[in-house]
Amino acid sequence: MAVPKRKKSRSNTRHRRAQWKASAPQLMPCPCPRREMVVPHRACAHCGLYRGRQVVDQP
Repeated sequence: MAVPKRKKSRSNTRHRRAQWKASAPQLMPCPCPRREMVVPHRACAHCGLYRGRQVVDQP
């Protein structure tokens, strides 16, 4: 098994970890009249539309 010869400093470790950032999800408007922002490739939580079709029954 590979084992490091020397201890990695705290500064180097934190500098490397600082590059891991979460990105905001891409949103697009739903085609319904409310134009709610939804994640692409998901049905709208408000109206149940996906690609112009009703796929989820809404009460």
